[in-house]
Amino acid sequence: MKKEIYITDYSCVTPLGFDAASNWNHLVEGKSGVALHQVIENQDAFYASVIDTDKLEEEFNSRFGPQDFTRLEKMFLLSLKPLIERHEITDETAFILSTTKGNISLLKNQAALPEGVYLSALAQKIADHFGFKTKPIVVSNACVSGVMAIAVAKNMIGTGKYKNAFVIAGDEVSEFVISGFNSFQAIGTEPCKPYDQNRNGINIGEAAAAVYITSAPTENEKFRFKILGESAVNDANHISGPSRTGDGLFASIRNAMKEAEVRSEQIDFISAHGTATLYNDEMEAIAFNRMSLQHVPLNSMKGYYGHCLGASGLLESIISMESALHGTLIPSKNFEEMGVSQPLHIITENQSAEIQYILKTASGFGGCNAAIVLEKC
Repeated sequence: MKKEIYITDYSCVTPLGFDAASNWNHLVEGKSGVALHQVIENQDAFYASVIDTDKLEEEFNSRFGPQDFTRLEKMFLLSLKPLIERHEITDETAFILSTTKGNISLLKNQAALPEGVYLSALAQKIADHFGFKTKPIVVSNACVSGVMAIAVAKNMIGTGKYKNAFVIAGDEVSEFVISGFNSFQAIGTEPCKPYDQNRNGINIGEAAAAVYITSAPTENEKFRFKILGESAVNDANHISGPSRTGDGLFASIRNAMKEAEVRSEQIDFISAHGTATLYNDEMEAIAFNRMSLQHVPLNSMKGYYGHCLGASGLLESIISMESALHGTLIPSKNFEEMGVSQPLHIITENQSAEIQYILKTASGFGGCNAAIVLEKC
């Protein structure tokens, strides 16, 4: 008999707030964290979603006091602390960290590699602070990392290796990341418009998010979302470009829904990747149509948060669960005119809905694709 595994708690730190409730309230109001920022000296400002550093410092000092952590580490600690306060860490508790670049900013003006730039060292530092007893697990697989971290937790618990897991995900806006996406000419010149005819690129974002996953939820849990199915598939199409036929994403969705034993007509909502690049959005539309999901209400959160890299999948999963709990679908911000070749049901305004089955997808560099199916219990 397959073990039932649930997400029963979560938190997040973003430009829209330092907890899930404030983030949700701002999303309902249509607020976005995307604004003009100058990150690199002697370069023009560009649109990105960036946490106010002064507010971050104030929030961190109020909860932890003055301590020697990097800016990203402070984001991680703030996102995880509320969950640690509500759930016990034992010898059978996993700690999983998702990130793409970690403390990459430590490399600036350094002749040698600082210890903190290694992802394993970053994970261990966070784990040690909270007293985790097991060896940290790092998931770093481009922009599907956040979704894959949920899948890793599910599989680890499912095998009996652990009874529960804390999963955190985070990345920050840095010169390295901006320079990389600029080299692909992928940075948008305006607030991004996923799936829109006039989309012209991504906005980079930053955030940290955390979830608690368990096979033994208690009776006093406020909510439960069962992780019904998951899958990750690499289409090996190109180092940065997605498969034009959506093969990898199609296979990921198909496999996740097969494991979940959920049909296309049962999916109530899709939290899509939707980066607002020409090829990603088109590929997703093709994959969703191949799975007969074109009529399912769908949004991308990139217009609110930008692309938060390793944090995006986990953060957007949290927001999708908030949608289910509140019975409200949030519009895909900045969408006006269909700009993909296949039909999609893009959400354009706040609307009430009964949401039981959620499909969350993600795609990333190197041809990686991932999908999970969640059920509100």
